[in-house]
This record gives sequence, C-alpha cells and structure tokens, in this order.
Amino acid sequence: MLSNNITLSHSQTDVLLVWILRSLALSSSIIIIMIMLFLSRETLGIFKEVGLIRFFTDPGWYPTGHQFNILPMIVGSFLLMISALLLATPLAILIAVFCNFYAPPAFAIVVRRLIEILTAIPSVIYGLWGLVVLVPIIARIQAPGASLLAGSIVLAIMIFPTIAMVSDTAIAAVPPKYIKGAVALGLERWAVIFSVALPTAKSGLFSAILLGAARAVGETMAILMVCGNVVQMPSSVFDPIRALTANIALEMAYAIDIHRTALFVSGTLLLVFVLILVVVSEFFYQERRHV
Repeated sequence: MLSNNITLSHSQTDVLLVWILRSLALSSSIIIIMIMLFLSRETLGIFKEVGLIRFFTDPGWYPTGHQFNILPMIVGSFLLMISALLLATPLAILIAVFCNFYAPPAFAIVVRRLIEILTAIPSVIYGLWGLVVLVPIIARIQAPGASLLAGSIVLAIMIFPTIAMVSDTAIAAVPPKYIKGAVALGLERWAVIFSVALPTAKSGLFSAILLGAARAVGETMAILMVCGNVVQMPSSVFDPIRALTANIALEMAYAIDIHRTALFVSGTLLLVFVLILVVVSEFFYQERRHV
C-alpha cells in the first residue's frame, strides 16, 4: 500500500513538472511571437511609405532628412561578427582540445572555471578595457583607434568563452570507444584528435560557432564604446564603423516619428538574422542527434 502511494506521488509530481515545463515553453513562444508582431507593426508603416529599396540605395543615413541607407551598418555588423569569429574560434577550439587531450585533469578544471568566469564579466567592462587600453594602442598605429579592428578584438574576447565552453562539451561527448579504437590502431594523439575527435564533434563545434555568432551580432555596449560609430563603408580595419545595435542605442532616446520607425528596421534585421542562426543551429543539433 505504501509502495502504491509512493508511486502515485511520483506520478503526480511528474505530471505537474511536465505541465510547468510546457507552460514555460509556451510562454517563451508567445513572447517571441509578440516581439515579432510588435516589430512587424512598427516597421510595416515605413516600408509602405518609402519602400525597402531605399534602405540600400539612399545617399546616407539621415532619417530626419528622409535618407535611410542602412547598408553600411549591416556591412559593419557582418564584418564585426566574421572577424571576431575568425579570431576567437581557432583559439577556443584549441583550448577545448587542450582540456580534453593534453591538460592534467586538475589543471583542465581550473581552465574551465576561468573560462566560465569570463562569461560572467559584463560587456561594459570589456568595452571599458577596449576604450582605455586597446583603442590608444591602435591609434598609435593608425588614427583614430576606435575602429573595426578594435571592435573585432573586443568582440572576439567576449565570444571566446561561449565557443570554448560549447566546444569543450562537444569534444568531451565523443564516445570513448572511438578514441580507444583509434589508439588501438596505433594512431598518435594528434591524429586521433584531427581524424576522430574533431570530425565526430563537428556538429557541436558548428553549434558553438553559431552561438558565438549570435552573441557577436547582438552585442551593443562594448561595440558602441570602441568602434567609432561613423556610418560609412569601411575601406580598412582601421576605419570607424557603426553596427546596427549601436545605431539603435545611440539614436532611440531622441528619435521621433519616421526616425523612430526607421530604427525599428535595424531591430527587425537583427531579429531576422538571429532567427536564421537559430534555425541553422537547430539543423546541426538534429544532425548531431542522429549521428
């Protein structure tokens, strides 16, 4: 009788937990849909009034003067993301490989904890470091210092912990029998890593890169502090740029009427880009589950 009561109690708890989790998932979906509807409502008017083409063909970004060229900021955001990924990804994956195959267990734990600490540092601290330390160093090479290069380095440091942690988890999830089989065949450690471990963990590694990309494209404060915030097409890594996120942060406080509406276009583009990254990440996740 006692056993039946215990079983019933566990069953009721499981049912309650399932409903709570379903409710949370539904709430998250509703919030995302509401955000999408809100942005669509705010941007639909300006698309009807000025069209979509002018956001890519107008002489510049002067919304109060009815000029809406947002292309330099799209390019700036894209270049920041790509350059930060190019800087952060190799180092992050190498750190993950080091923790799994070379570092003593105790030292690997220390490295992992340090990386976790890096993820907890506020973005404004990274931006402050970039503004006070990095920008003056770049300015000695070529003025003004606040530039695409400064933003790329700061952003790479910010997304490095995310990519490293997810990559470490992906590599650690490689079945031990694969590693033991490769060692039994006489492969050296580097060959095991590059021929077995990394190819097996590739879906997880791609997910890590995509998560880093999502973090990079959505960053605001640090980018605003070190990139110069000039709306222009950069011709070199030393040129100042303005990202979409920085554009919203700089101008939303005083924007009115069509200017305010034009800023929502920046938000809509960011949302669309992040949704694309989520879809691609989900594709790799499903591929990983079927491996």
